[in-house]
Amino acid sequence: MDEEYDVIVLGTGLTECILSGLLSKSGKKVLHMDRNDYYGAESASLNLTQLYEKFGKGAPPSELGRDRDYAIDLIPKFIISSGELTRILVHTDVTRYLEFKQIAGSYVLRDGKINKVPSNEIEAVKSPLMGLFEKRRAKGFFEFLQKWNDSDPTTHQGLDLDKNSMKDVYDKFSLEPGTRDFIGHAMALYLDDDYVTKPARPTYERIILYTQSMARYGKSPYIYPLYGLGELPQAFARLSAIYGGTYMLNKPVSEVVTDENGKFVGVTSEGETVKAKQVIGDPSYFGGASESSSGKVRVLETGKVVRAICILKHPIPSTDNADSIQIVIPQNQVKRRNDIYIASVSHNHNVAAKDTYIAIVSTIVETSTPELELRPGLDLLGPIYAKFVSVSPLYEPTSDGKDDNIFITKSYDATSHFETVVEDVRDVWKRVIGEELSLEKKEIEVQE
Repeated sequence: MDEEYDVIVLGTGLTECILSGLLSKSGKKVLHMDRNDYYGAESASLNLTQLYEKFGKGAPPSELGRDRDYAIDLIPKFIISSGELTRILVHTDVTRYLEFKQIAGSYVLRDGKINKVPSNEIEAVKSPLMGLFEKRRAKGFFEFLQKWNDSDPTTHQGLDLDKNSMKDVYDKFSLEPGTRDFIGHAMALYLDDDYVTKPARPTYERIILYTQSMARYGKSPYIYPLYGLGELPQAFARLSAIYGGTYMLNKPVSEVVTDENGKFVGVTSEGETVKAKQVIGDPSYFGGASESSSGKVRVLETGKVVRAICILKHPIPSTDNADSIQIVIPQNQVKRRNDIYIASVSHNHNVAAKDTYIAIVSTIVETSTPELELRPGLDLLGPIYAKFVSVSPLYEPTSDGKDDNIFITKSYDATSHFETVVEDVRDVWKRVIGEELSLEKKEIEVQE
């Protein structure tokens, strides 16, 4: 490994693969390494044997079918069809390696019952989520958001999205607590209620993104790649390779080497050190929250996420036999601080054998018994054939990397979508390159 690179990327998670693809496309000489023998790292999709091995459960039962019929995601996320990841997929043209299918529906738990989040006005009129008078108030609220124009004060109704809180906006339209719950959590997709007291603009932007995404393909605002989310990092790895990027899987990293001033020099693997100007990597390559070999703590743990991957032999009850759904359980409905999410896909997405469904329940850990915190979600699934529970720390870098040329990405959070992943991509790109990431706008083809 005598060559010198512009950038070494450690870990083939989606964040790292997007960055290596974009960097290679921009002309950088990139070496991408992963300790695993498969792509995806924390965002991989595993076959049945890999899944059972990872969780120490021995060999999978033969009645579940063939290994090759499965691609089970470790991280449960969907793609918002008008969101930032879609823009990157289209901008880089990696859509040529992927096929997408719509997620059939978005649901929210209210008073112990699963209700569909309305996808159009007809569904909204029929929805049991609101009574007749509340529907009128909500209609006024959504019309206000749709008509808002920064440069036209007549559309503002006395509100300032940059000064007024979201509570002020809800109060203006006298919305009931349950309506605020489903708007803030099932549409704006906030994990908790902290957003309510903050300026309203980010929430306005999230709701508009949701409604635009819903209108784009109908049914739900989400799309999903056939054969699992693990296809996404592989597609960006192909992009990097086309532009000269070098990939090395199954390469353990023993040291991130720095000079006497603490600046990055290279990476040591199996007794050899390869040099580069900069390094980007996921937190697991930088000692978790422990000290690195240089004695510096490079990442801090900010919390934990608990996830239960569940294999089902039936669709989730009370969801019209949908082949794929998201269910949001707002924290107020189950007296928690953070929401619980359920993401479900099936054989129709080429991720499981026929008549088999994969549901992943997840939330941010709040107690010393994480699995019990998932109970409200697990109880909605009906009989569970097999369950695989993990608790993962959430890490963030302690510095921006500009002083030592070591740029560390964030762990995958508990959100149900990829918007925060792209925020991290943009943030790391700006720190590494010194300028904003600019993207083109095009459309993406999706199967019904």
